[in-house]
Amino acid sequence: MSSSDSPIPVQLQAFMSDLPNHMSGMMPELTVMGIVNWVAAGAMVFGGVVPFIPQFRDIRRSGNTDGFSTFVCLTLLIANILRIMFWFGKHFELPLLAQSVIMVFTMMMMMRLCVQMKNKSEIVASKQHQFTDSKNHPHQNGDSETSRSYPSLGKAAGRSTFLDFDRHQFWQWTDFKSYIQFIMLFTAMVALLTFLLLNNIIYVELIGFLAVFAEALLGAPQFYRNFQNKSTQGMSKKMVGFWTCGDVFKTGYFILREAPPQFWICGMLQVSIDISIFVQVFLYRNLRARAPKYYSS
Repeated sequence: MSSSDSPIPVQLQAFMSDLPNHMSGMMPELTVMGIVNWVAAGAMVFGGVVPFIPQFRDIRRSGNTDGFSTFVCLTLLIANILRIMFWFGKHFELPLLAQSVIMVFTMMMMMRLCVQMKNKSEIVASKQHQFTDSKNHPHQNGDSETSRSYPSLGKAAGRSTFLDFDRHQFWQWTDFKSYIQFIMLFTAMVALLTFLLLNNIIYVELIGFLAVFAEALLGAPQFYRNFQNKSTQGMSKKMVGFWTCGDVFKTGYFILREAPPQFWICGMLQVSIDISIFVQVFLYRNLRARAPKYYSS
């Protein structure tokens, strides 16, 4: 049988002639709307991290965390862990899932920085507050970042642990390991509950609502911190500005992409809280201008 009679060249020619059709099915068409959708998806994935960059830089430069509420990190950690679990029960867009994963790592980086800065700013050794009890090592804290910087801290200072159930010390622990332990325990508990109740539609919808509702209250800890201090000093105004722009974009994205109702309803609530923080900025600035002696004291 000659090569000219072989069916292989004919099949190859047919495949090559039909290759553009195969490729068009595999590759998304480069249209204006396609590009817009890709850009919007990328903004959703990485846009949530951007507001915290100026705050991260401000804290690292000044070494002061007084103006930033670490409960913002707690709120976002809980919200995004719940959102990840919600995805297993009710699949939504992958960019939103990727955003949650990236946000969890970002918030842990923020907490690590805050713990480091607080420990460095201490002149006198204070009590050690930890999530878990260390009764087996009452005079050692060698595997914490604090003890590496201050070797005598574990011996010189007394200890208070989470097992004392002191609610005033919750999320105010002095070593980063405690935050990792809490997040791992919380994730494991929610994951187990989700595995057992994955087919329960009420539970799935509930964690979906709790996820977006917790994120909607993101600005609430910062709002309360500003109210307590009667000042926005130490809070990054750029961070709040990015929050507002991002939340407006995010809410619009939810509506246009027909995300579950929990997403866009709580997005509107989040925008309202962002605006309230901006009102605080101008309010406390005017109070400071009118009564400088009060604030300087």
